[in-house]
Amino acid sequence: MNKLNKIFRVLNDLHDGLIAIAVIIAMIISGYNIYDVWYIYEHVGNRQLLHFTPDSPAYELEQLPVTDDMVGWIYFNDTGINFPVMQGENNLTYLNKDPSGNFSLSGSIFLDSRNSPDFSDEYSMIYGHHMEYGRMFGTLDAFLDRDYAANHRHGALLIGRSALQRHSLTVFTVLRTDAKEHAAFDVENPEAAREHILANAQIKLGTPAGKILALSTCDGENDAMRIIVACTIE
Repeated sequence: MNKLNKIFRVLNDLHDGLIAIAVIIAMIISGYNIYDVWYIYEHVGNRQLLHFTPDSPAYELEQLPVTDDMVGWIYFNDTGINFPVMQGENNLTYLNKDPSGNFSLSGSIFLDSRNSPDFSDEYSMIYGHHMEYGRMFGTLDAFLDRDYAANHRHGALLIGRSALQRHSLTVFTVLRTDAKEHAAFDVENPEAAREHILANAQIKLGTPAGKILALSTCDGENDAMRIIVACTIE
């Protein structure tokens, strides 16, 4: 009987120990999730860069903590889109590198490497990661709501690094498309790209006239899909 009681006590102690370990693991996971949320909120999108926006009195080229690969700045009011636009040797350069050239999981907002850096092409495309809480291009999926898109149609593109040329951006269509759909991302064939985005538009707010700038990010619900917000450059 004593042996049986000892076995029960050992099993109870083991049970209590396993519960304690499970609680500790749950606390660690919870703590990590809280840290992860804080880190994304504080660091994604380089919030310190907002002190150097071209419309800010603090904008001084020599103090701008951005590499020479900056080709412009994009801005949409009340959307969280307010970033320098980078362009690397290829489309992997700034996928996981911030505008200062440091490693970053959130990467940068960057222009397709095949496009002209002065945005003179008929069809230019800018990419950005779809991050949580609307960071980087995580807010693009909001444009799939017609009311949101209609109320946030207008933005600005400042081209260059110094003596910036200011252009207005006007959203004319929004769509989801397969990431493997070549036409949507073929900046070297602007007619095919234009036809695709117009034929597959989920939201139409106007008709493009002149050069097109397409903003692209992953669909937060389906990694195989992309969200494209297409604008005219005026």
